Parts: sequence; structure tokens; C-alpha cells
Amino acid sequence: MSYLFTSESVSEGHPDKVADQISDALLDNFLAWDPESKVACETLVTTGQVVVAGEVKTKTYIDVQTIIRGVINRIGYTKAEYMFDGNSCGIFSSIHEQSPDINQGVVRKKKEDQGAGDQGMMFGYATNETGNYLPLSLDIAHELVYQLAEIRREGKVMKYLRPDSKSQVTIEYKDDGTPLRVHTIVVSTQHDDFDKDEKKMLDTIKKDVINILIPRVKKQFDKQVQSMFDGKIKYHVNPTGKFVIGGPHGDSGLTGRKIIVDTYGGRGAHGGGAFSGKDPSKVDRSAAYAARHIAKNMVAAGVADEMLVQVSYAIGVAKPVGLYVNTYGTSKVSESDSEIAKKIEKMFDLRPAMIEKVYGLRKPIYSETAAYGHMGRQPRTVDKTFLSFNSKPDKKMTVHLFRWEELDRVAEIKKAFRL
Repeated sequence: MSYLFTSESVSEGHPDKVADQISDALLDNFLAWDPESKVACETLVTTGQVVVAGEVKTKTYIDVQTIIRGVINRIGYTKAEYMFDGNSCGIFSSIHEQSPDINQGVVRKKKEDQGAGDQGMMFGYATNETGNYLPLSLDIAHELVYQLAEIRREGKVMKYLRPDSKSQVTIEYKDDGTPLRVHTIVVSTQHDDFDKDEKKMLDTIKKDVINILIPRVKKQFDKQVQSMFDGKIKYHVNPTGKFVIGGPHGDSGLTGRKIIVDTYGGRGAHGGGAFSGKDPSKVDRSAAYAARHIAKNMVAAGVADEMLVQVSYAIGVAKPVGLYVNTYGTSKVSESDSEIAKKIEKMFDLRPAMIEKVYGLRKPIYSETAAYGHMGRQPRTVDKTFLSFNSKPDKKMTVHLFRWEELDRVAEIKKAFRL
């Protein structure tokens, strides 16, 4: 018998992702000018309106309005007919100083003794069923909405596309957990009202998704995955009918409401804490990245085919209060899961300050994480420019993105586990 597993993703134009991108753009600008900034920034987007609120402790000033409008225009909300566009939307800011009660629990004389910014548990997960160690269902779901956005930007085909879209992918698995085939693909994309005949319009969109989008998506994967796109896939394209009203006008968006899209598509586990808008003293974000790095390197080293790593903290305390490992019975080493966890504790320093240092988390690296997932991304170096708002020269920086995705501990792990 086989079984089915499903994951979803959303595009950068989805209202929740618009909110995430605004929060992380503000965070990046704070960190670019003051790397020690403490930031917790939440965003609400709705028809013609953006509301930002949160707590910030910083030595710098940033132009919140200019940054937000730039994000919205880059995403593609540039027309008044969308009822939400970067040039005309209202922006209300209620950002204030971080609570001194929280700050005293985080800041220490010795940087390495920095306490966790909050209590909670964070999870990292990896599986060897894809080249980037993500579940295949999520990997394909991300690629569908990413390529849809690329097609929209290119403007050569599917010229009716608007920024908001969602995808969902169901994979059929063998009983042993091996992916067998792509079972169902769901794509819902916002579009212009380009034909008075709604049925004809929807037929055109479905045909273009199958004949234009799907081949582009397939090309991004190896031959083994390509072979899983067989002739029996069930397609649901805009299954509710036309999707002209969308984005923040169609549905309000909030920071942190797509935490499963951001991580592992429902596989593994999630501690409940969102990422975007939070500086790395918030272990909701930084420790989740560290746990992913551990799980990915352990699976890549051959310790197990699949691994979940949980780390937990008490607010104001540097050392984690607990570390848990689950290999789901796929371990390839003689050690038990609890013994694997003990070795991880010795190999990886999970104090918040050390996590910040190892992964370069005090750099402005977060805008790129705010759409298409925080995990499974390609580590790379990019140049960024941050505009000055107080007569200083603009700041140009070279930053290293997605360092938690690097496979830089594999050799050390193999040695430790005699692999």
C-alpha cells in the first residue's frame, strides 16, 4: 500500500508574505546601520493600508515609509486597480522602544553569556529524499509559485498574472517512505479579468499552468524527480473559479502566519514561533536555523535518512534547557537517538550569542528569507545597498545568505560517528 502526503506554498504576493517581507525589510535596515539592534516588528496589510507595530532598541533611524513602499512595489503591487499599491497605500507605524524587562534578560557583559530572548522550543528537520534535504512535496510547491512569479516578471507569456498565488502538492509514497510520484497539484493564481467568458478564461489559465508552468518547474529538478511527473497527475487550477480580487485587498495579511510554508511543509515538527521581523536574539528564529543546520549536516553525513532536532530555551538563560533527536527509525549508526543528541550537544554550541556568530545573523540577510521558505535555500554571497536617510552616504555591504544551509560539518560528523 502507498500513502499520500501534502505540502503547500504561497507566492511573495500572498498577503501574509507581503507582511513578512515588510517586517524583514525593516529588520535588515535596522541591522545594516546598527548591527546590535533588537527588533520585533509585526505587519498587517489590508485594502489600501499597512500597519506596522513592534518593539525596537536601536541607535539608528530608518525611513519606514520609503522602505515599505519599496517592498510593495518590488513584489508587483504597482497598480491602483489592485486596491493595494506601493505608491498610494496608507502606512501607519506604531513601533516603540523594546521593554527594559526583556532587554535585561538578554544583554550580558560577556557577549557569549547572552540570554535567550524568549522561552520556547525550536525544531530543525532534514530528509534525504531531495537534494536540498527538504520534503519533495514542499520543494515542488515552492518552485511552482516561484516560477509563476518569474513568468509574471518576464511578461512574455501568461501576461494576465497578478502577484498573489498559492500552490499545493501531494506526493504518493511507497510504504518504505520513498517518493513514488506526483499525485495532485493545486495552483490558485490571481489574474486579470481578461475574458468575459469565465469558463474560457479559466480554461486558458489551466492550459497555461499545465503547458507553460509545469515544464519550467520540472526543469529545476533532476531526472528522478522529473520522472514522477507522469500523465496521471490530478490538476486543480483556480478550483473556486476566477481569482481577480486578491492580495491584501482580497484577504488581510499578517506577519508570521505562514510558519509551515516557511519551514518543512508539515513534516517534522514546529515549535510555533514565527521568524520574520525578529532579530537573532529571538531564538524562535536563530535556534530554528541552527537546528536545521544540525539536522541537514547529520543527514548529509549519513547518520540517518531523516532527522528531527529539537532545542529548547528559558528566557534570559544562555544554555539550552533541552536537546532532543528523532531519526524515525532511519538511523545508520550504532548510537541511540538519545546518544546522538548527547554528541550533538558536544559538537554544536547552541548558546544564542554563538549561534549569531556562527551563522552571521547580525548582518542584514533576512529579506531574502521572507518568501519561498527559510530552509532548503542556496547559500550565496550578495551585495546590498541600504539608502541613507540622514545625509550619510548610502551603505554598501557584502553579505552571506542562508549560512545555516551549508554542509560544512559533514566531515566532522562522519568522523565522530565513524562513518
